[in-house]
Amino acid sequence: MRKMVIGMVGTVLLSCAAYGQNTPYSPQSCERLAQLELPGAKILLAQTVAAGAFTPPSNSTPRPVVDASFYKTLGAFCRFMAVAMPSADSSIQVEVWMPVNDQNGSAWNGKLQGQGNGGFAGEIGYHQMGIAVHQGYATVGTDTGHSGAGTDASWALEHPEKVTDYGYRGIHEMTLVAKAAIKAFYGKDPQHSYFKGCSNGGRQALMEAQRFSGDYDGILAGAPANFFTHLLTKALADAQATTLDPSSYIPSSKLPAIARAVNAACDAPDGVADGILNDPRNCHFDPAKIVCKDGDSEKCLTTAQVITLKRLYQGPPDSEGHEIFPGYLPGAEEGSGGWGAWITGSAPGKSLLFAFAGGYFSNMVYEKADWNYKQTSVDQALKAADEKTAQVLNATETNLAAFKARGGKLILYHGWNDPAISAVNTINYYNQVVSKMGEQETKAFAMLYMVPGMQHCGGGPGPDSFGQGGGGAKDAQHNVAVALEQWVEKGIAPTAIVATKDEGGDPAKMTRLLCPYPQIAKYKGKGNPNDAASFACAVESK
Repeated sequence: MRKMVIGMVGTVLLSCAAYGQNTPYSPQSCERLAQLELPGAKILLAQTVAAGAFTPPSNSTPRPVVDASFYKTLGAFCRFMAVAMPSADSSIQVEVWMPVNDQNGSAWNGKLQGQGNGGFAGEIGYHQMGIAVHQGYATVGTDTGHSGAGTDASWALEHPEKVTDYGYRGIHEMTLVAKAAIKAFYGKDPQHSYFKGCSNGGRQALMEAQRFSGDYDGILAGAPANFFTHLLTKALADAQATTLDPSSYIPSSKLPAIARAVNAACDAPDGVADGILNDPRNCHFDPAKIVCKDGDSEKCLTTAQVITLKRLYQGPPDSEGHEIFPGYLPGAEEGSGGWGAWITGSAPGKSLLFAFAGGYFSNMVYEKADWNYKQTSVDQALKAADEKTAQVLNATETNLAAFKARGGKLILYHGWNDPAISAVNTINYYNQVVSKMGEQETKAFAMLYMVPGMQHCGGGPGPDSFGQGGGGAKDAQHNVAVALEQWVEKGIAPTAIVATKDEGGDPAKMTRLLCPYPQIAKYKGKGNPNDAASFACAVESK
């Protein structure tokens, strides 16, 4: 079955060549795609969607919730749905949206944009696909082989093939289906193919570069969960650190006090007091500074909570003292997308990372629905996770020579104050690629941008909009996706990118330079600290 799917594109192109060549583009062409033969896959729908007529399925839950009026702005497109079946237990739902070309010219920009999934996937990202098709891309999304909310991993229990589909196979199959549909519909291949994703989508992005170097010309990988087994082992360790002893739990009501103490200790020393730490690795805040002296309150931490906070910042070691996964960096602890959502939760055991760790270990590693996190040692959990799922879920290969050789370009980005995935993990991966391939070889095809004050994929006190979500300005100086395409198509490597913070409807209220790592944006010593022009990229002296 696997060989059949890999050969699917060639078979489809042969069956569609006569139909596709020299055929005027028209809405009627879409319905004819239902006649295609896709070995290893089944066509579910080929239907023209009139301009403004798309409505997401009732069971879809796009996040953030999208106003239905957004879809009214979309032009007509061909909606092609298929299910890929690379194994007997695979059912990978794929949707390809292709702009319908009108009589006045081509609405398709000649490019494919693949969409990544967050969390445990299970949903097709209709909002991101809508943005892409609105901008003229043919676009594709998938549920990676199962249906469910992003924090639900129950589908994985006793279904190792579905775990493989989620791990790496689903995105590749999605891409094969998309390219076949595009060839059939337009009569030609996409001129360039791009993939973007953040979090698990960033892991998928790196998986594509590492395993399937021919799928995409340009890849945008945000906050990648690429060291998956160690990331969720850390989440398990954090869950134990914050809940096994009730006195160790840090309620979200104390996060503002922690954030204030961190900024008091570390904000001004980076050159400007603006509520943003340029490089929080230089912050050596000691949680003991805010230990309660006159009784417990929201303005201080108990001794047990101080110990917990130190553990969260440091990251858990294994029994031999080796770091399992980097700890969180200080800064931006509060806010709607901060520690309250990801780490502490509304109550003990109610955080997102608690849910992800539980879902992963119970359904994928130990395969016990009643697995109890309290009765598992971190060392044993790490060993079991690596043995069971590392080969399928980890995207840690540092030799990207094949991707580079075919002209591929990779841009990574990560918010310095990510409360879900430590930003240090992405720096570590980038440095490992440099160590493997050489500094100049790496710079020729891969770049990393660290985003001051940004939390997980967005949010936080710092400017967090730079085109990574598909919107924003359309020039390479302000849009990382445009910069990636310019690098691929014109050979112009990205430089500094200007990020913006949209507050109160004013997208230019705060701007900040994002510099190619290892450079960071340093305040010049004068000028408006909310203006990117007051900063310059420089390598920080050690």
